[in-house]
Amino acid sequence: MIAHGTIANGYLNTVIDWIPGMKGIRLSDIPSFVRTTNPDDIVLNFILAETERSKRASAIILNTYHELEQEALDALTSLLLPPVYSIGHLQFQLNQIPENDSIMRIGSNLWKEETECIDWLDTKEPNSVVYVNFGSITVMTANQLIEFAWGLANSKQTFMWVIRPDLVVGDSAILPPEFVTETKERSLLASWCPQEQVLNHPAIGGFLTHSGWNSTLESICGGVPLICWPFFAEQQTNCRYSCREWGIGMEIDSNVKREEVEVLVRDLMVGEKGQEMKLEALELKKKAIEAATGPAGSSYVNLEKLITHVLLSPTN
Repeated sequence: MIAHGTIANGYLNTVIDWIPGMKGIRLSDIPSFVRTTNPDDIVLNFILAETERSKRASAIILNTYHELEQEALDALTSLLLPPVYSIGHLQFQLNQIPENDSIMRIGSNLWKEETECIDWLDTKEPNSVVYVNFGSITVMTANQLIEFAWGLANSKQTFMWVIRPDLVVGDSAILPPEFVTETKERSLLASWCPQEQVLNHPAIGGFLTHSGWNSTLESICGGVPLICWPFFAEQQTNCRYSCREWGIGMEIDSNVKREEVEVLVRDLMVGEKGQEMKLEALELKKKAIEAATGPAGSSYVNLEKLITHVLLSPTN
């Protein structure tokens, strides 16, 4: 746990050299619930309790794939834990199941999807749209909303922005009329959308995200590069891997400014850095598909082992 005085004095940039499988990680990259200054923090103590309980499990199942996080997964396997099975990306596993209406209706969205956005994307050129979505629970201030809005407007790029009604803390998510007027010919504002379908649409060229794990994996599996604005929980860790390890992301400072948003969005969509990240994202997508495809894919094999050795074993 971090001492109170170290939050803003630069100490969070300290590199931690003793966590197996996570070379070069900084204190600032560690999940926010670990960086709390309160030893009685509810989330911290919940995580500690669940970590201890995991030792009694028959198996530990992770929605990732070995080629993406090899060092961390190898480190977990070496610890005194139950067998660790990485079986992701789950969507690629699901894609191999024959279509079934009852299965296809199963989803994890917390909000009603607006499928009209797909029709709008169908009218756009390949790799021409920035998709903006900060997840189902991330919140921001009214000022941060305005900074993101004018950064997007000033970038002159086409964008699709999901704005939940509760996105702004203690207030409605209201955009300036001038912003709406200026961007109406090259923007779509929605309250929610089918994200996996959006990220796999050819019109999407980049994703401005809060760096939640589901969003990160879905972006990888769509071959889409990222601009990361992590908010809390494990999002700082996901951002670090996207930007520093996998080369598919660029990070926005937590104190967001429109000038930075403008530059990064333009670089993502039409800059050399964005093109490099796109190639890296497509390579990770290829590896994710291979991992989930039988009979030799790492995730496919792990799923088979999970079913055979754990779920069907008479001792479990």
